[in-house]
Amino acid sequence: MGAARSLEDIVAIVRSTARSVCSADGVAFVLRDNGKCHYIEEDAIGPLWKGQKFPMEACISGWCMLNRTTAAIEDIFVDDRIPHDVYRKTFVKSLVMVPVGGASPVAAMGAYWRDKRAFNEEDVKVVEALGNAVSGAMQRLAA
Repeated sequence: MGAARSLEDIVAIVRSTARSVCSADGVAFVLRDNGKCHYIEEDAIGPLWKGQKFPMEACISGWCMLNRTTAAIEDIFVDDRIPHDVYRKTFVKSLVMVPVGGASPVAAMGAYWRDKRAFNEEDVKVVEALGNAVSGAMQRLAA
């Protein structure tokens, strides 16, 4: 992330590396955009939501940004924070979503799996570490 000179560079690095780093079936990068979650990039085994915007309060990425905390969800269809209708159209069964941007998150990054998955501490820490690296890169750009 240290070589990133723009938001586009950061997004490209996330897109090209996050999925393998997290051993995930998909990843998405989401920006906070005037009260909405804007899914600006993804790399996945099937389409997710690239280009789409959802209200912050109706989206797990928004929940993570608003609550400034990680969500690790083994079965998305039993979690009320998930918009089930939106997810039924995808392969996603489990996810880890992390806020990006420190104390005032401006983005989120999600890692997705096609099978229900019980996450251990290490699984979550890997996604959080990547989110922290993205946060650091975004903060360096803002300075």
